[in-house]
Amino acid sequence: MKKRPFLMALLTLGAIFVFFLLLIVVVGKMSGRSSRFVYGDKVGYITIAGAITTSEKIIEQIDNFKEDSSVKAIVLRVNSPGGGVSPSQEIYDEVKAAAALKPVVVSMGSVAASGGYYIAVPAQRILANPGTITGSIGVIMQFTNVEELLGKVGLKSQVVKSGLHKDIGSPMRPMSSADREILQSLIDDVYAQFVQAVAESRQMDPDKVRQLADGRIFTGRQALEAGLVDELGGYQDAIRVAAELAGIEGKPKVVYPVADKQEFLQHFIQETAQLVKQSVQNGDAGLQFHWSGK
Repeated sequence: MKKRPFLMALLTLGAIFVFFLLLIVVVGKMSGRSSRFVYGDKVGYITIAGAITTSEKIIEQIDNFKEDSSVKAIVLRVNSPGGGVSPSQEIYDEVKAAAALKPVVVSMGSVAASGGYYIAVPAQRILANPGTITGSIGVIMQFTNVEELLGKVGLKSQVVKSGLHKDIGSPMRPMSSADREILQSLIDDVYAQFVQAVAESRQMDPDKVRQLADGRIFTGRQALEAGLVDELGGYQDAIRVAAELAGIEGKPKVVYPVADKQEFLQHFIQETAQLVKQSVQNGDAGLQFHWSGK
């Protein structure tokens, strides 16, 4: 009789645990997204959308699925016109590392161009919709000169610098031929890195890649003909292909990254700051894998 209170407490705790476990599963089903508590072999699904300005969150999501032994394959849904060179290369490296351990399949949305294509190439299989905009293999830097505009309102910039090229790219003076030569050398070097990444990942001849890598864009169907993607299809097709590559029988269980806990106010401030920055600078002055049409 003395053991009954302890037994009742244990049963109560067990019932509460089961209740919350079922609640998590039901909420996951109702939201259309499978719970991470699903048992069996799974396909991890990650969405990469918008301009690529940072890499940390995406890398963390890929790494979590890479290290999860129950996730047998990863699908990356890419809907991006590209972005900064460094975050694109960091994501590329993480995708490459994941693809060395388990199947990684890319599903291209409306746009997967420039940096959006760069991060896709290490995958074992790339699927695009017939009307997807992709390609735009190249590098771009943009500068705005406001010297004449400031002169009209009586403003003049005074610069003190440690070296001849310390203010290279300044909007306060015309770009010199020496400046242009230095910047072009940067563009050429990063462009060569892009071409090399595509050639190695897609097992294409570098000369053929260079013929395609003049900044032009392709539809998904044109990209298939050019060898830049592997087949046409949507995200459901990509999930099916990933499951087949992983040897999963039947309809695969799909899991998603844990929801971001970032506060709304912080997110709002960051997005507003980014919009203001783009409006003032007409884009980032740094090296970009970016298709300007988006």
